[in-house]
Amino acid sequence: MKKSVQQKEIKDLTTAELEEKLSASVLDYTKMKLNHAITPLESPIQIRDKRKYIARLRTELRARQISNAKN
Repeated sequence: MKKSVQQKEIKDLTTAELEEKLSASVLDYTKMKLNHAITPLESPIQIRDKRKYIARLRTELRARQISNAKN
């Protein structure tokens, strides 16, 4: 259920907001990976979840680019 709520939130965002969230998430993901290499995180699942969230954002941005190109 968490994923469906997250997907609805992503679809409701504007393209500019998506790009902002994407850049912030990529930066956060990079920091998480670096911190995990130095000192393991309590829950490494967070890294996987962040990576999947980034993929969802990129997928939505790409879908919007394709739909704009068709119109």
